[in-house]
Amino acid sequence: METDGRIVLVAELEGEVAGCLTTSVMRVLHRPAPVGRISMMVVDEALRSRGLGALLVRAAEEALAAQGCYMVEVTSHVRRTEAHRFYERLGYEKTSVRLAREL
Repeated sequence: METDGRIVLVAELEGEVAGCLTTSVMRVLHRPAPVGRISMMVVDEALRSRGLGALLVRAAEEALAAQGCYMVEVTSHVRRTEAHRFYERLGYEKTSVRLAREL
């Protein structure tokens, strides 16, 4: 993943993996600079609400900024309302609708 410019972050707590996050960078014509994307994040359910997710997101934002990104996007399934609230608490806003189709 690193050869593609992607970042993998791992949160550890007491020597155990507690969560992880991956990123990607998109270069598109309609944006003035690259857009960073949090493509996956998970925190062990038993360890949530301890700030680990927020630490992962902030670390990703810093790393993506260092890669020249001017904004960060995250997508989350429509049913994951708790995840939406989590990101909103970190300052993320709902800005679009994502449509998908399997091939």
